[in-house]
Amino acid sequence: MSTVSIPAEFTLHRKNLFNRTTAPRWIASHIRPYLWIVVMLVVGAIGNAALAAYVPVLTGDAFNAMTQPKPDTSVLLPLALTIGISQIIRGVLQLGRNFGAELLAQHMERDIRDELYLSLLGKSMTFHSLQPVGDTMARSTNDVREVNYMFSPGVNLVVGSFMFLVMPFLAAPRYHPSLLLTPTIFAIIYFIALARYLKTLAPITDEVRATFGDMNTHLSESLDGVEIVKGSAQEVAEVDRFVSNARRVRDAFVRQGDLEGRYIAMLILGAAYAGGLTHALLLFRAGEIDLGAVIAYFGLLQLLGFPTFTSTWAYSQISSGLSSARRILELINRETHLDQNAAGLTSAMSGEVEFRNVSFAYPTGDPVVQDVSFKVKQGQTVAIVGQTGAGKTSLVKLINRTYDITSGQVLVDGVDVREWNLASLRSQISIIEQDIFLFSRSLSDNIAFGKPEADRDEIISASKAAQADDFIHDFDQGYDTVVGERGVTLSGGQRQRIALARAFLTDPRILVLDDSTSAIDSATEDKIQRAISNAARGRTTFIITHRLSQIRWADLIIVFRKGKIAAIGTHDELMKTSEAYSRIFRE
Repeated sequence: MSTVSIPAEFTLHRKNLFNRTTAPRWIASHIRPYLWIVVMLVVGAIGNAALAAYVPVLTGDAFNAMTQPKPDTSVLLPLALTIGISQIIRGVLQLGRNFGAELLAQHMERDIRDELYLSLLGKSMTFHSLQPVGDTMARSTNDVREVNYMFSPGVNLVVGSFMFLVMPFLAAPRYHPSLLLTPTIFAIIYFIALARYLKTLAPITDEVRATFGDMNTHLSESLDGVEIVKGSAQEVAEVDRFVSNARRVRDAFVRQGDLEGRYIAMLILGAAYAGGLTHALLLFRAGEIDLGAVIAYFGLLQLLGFPTFTSTWAYSQISSGLSSARRILELINRETHLDQNAAGLTSAMSGEVEFRNVSFAYPTGDPVVQDVSFKVKQGQTVAIVGQTGAGKTSLVKLINRTYDITSGQVLVDGVDVREWNLASLRSQISIIEQDIFLFSRSLSDNIAFGKPEADRDEIISASKAAQADDFIHDFDQGYDTVVGERGVTLSGGQRQRIALARAFLTDPRILVLDDSTSAIDSATEDKIQRAISNAARGRTTFIITHRLSQIRWADLIIVFRKGKIAAIGTHDELMKTSEAYSRIFRE
């Protein structure tokens, strides 16, 4: 089975490889491990349809027995028992068909959700920075569920109804060969109409899925920024935007419903009933067939009602599922140019960092880092200062390959970061950002996130080093206190001290503090400053800050302006030689 090779940060090897060239092939490759379920579904569908066709055949025999010059009532009881037993068996087979379809659908949903989640974890930060969270959530939840529905009830009913469509072709010739005429004409017109219907339906279902993703993106942004919305009194404007997006989703569904309503399958079925019955009656009048054959044949024609009825919405479900599969596959196949480099360097690093003519640009924008070169020795502390938007954060995130450079080289211990095993590289570098993210878990779990095997003593020791132990003990449940989503139950300073504790616990060789003390009050600043000073000993530390107290004791200060180094040196040197640096402290 082939698979498209997609570079990824972290590739977790799976037992099954899936063909990601097109949505139908991708779906087919997901089905392959469950062929035994497909066999169960098909066998159940064939048995169900065959026994459904058996009823009108026996009914025709019963009519013939009763319309003889001397009615033979002795055959009625056996016929009735045969019909009853056959329908019990049919019910079991139908149960097998429905159970197989549902089992297959649930397996598909689980496997696709698993594959998508692993793919998302393996994408680079460049991908996640550009991909709207709401749209990702829509594809991960609603679109995956639509693939489930594509199989149950979609494929289940399509396979079952197709078998019903076949039965008149198998049973009608036993009465008269010409009785194949009506089912044949019906099937030709039916499939032509169905092909045109599906061709028109595909872009509409694509639009339905896309508009739902857009609506979900706006909803996610509004809820994530609800504090800004309320603080700016923009509730009405945001509601209007959401209503506009919801109206687009509604309009897309209405267009789909309008197309389904104009589908002519039921009209074709009515014409088939009329034409088939007329044909059978003409044959009866000509003495070619008996009355029982007319009854049986019309009963067989009524089997066409099932595929006709289900085609009005089962195929819509399949079309919607394929649209969702295309959206999911597009997300999985979205390329990211960071690779895990599993065979790369995994040794313990000392912490020497060098930038050689480094430039970096996001895929959709201008360069944010341009031709940057400098070298930091092991154990040095580097302060990076500059105006907001100068590219300071982007610069330090090139060290652990959160982003990958556009040109030049970033070296750690003299080795290009692209030559390092990515997991080994990142496990020895810790970045603490201004916007601290905490999980909805206990404080101890958040602190030990980078080192899950850490024991309680290690967690407490790291917390004390980060000046977090005291406030943690103020909570009723201490280290077992569960924080809210993103740590909303903690103050900004508390969140940052938890993040510091997390970094201290992993004992990184390179520590990056991205304005991570901005929310700490003055009473705590001295303690935190001493903790950072202690943490910086023996490891290379990058500090992005505007606090003079933190900048002064740096071994090297880099002034960053518009993606370039404007000046570099110590505090005293730069105050004398750099207008850009001295202006920062005058503002």
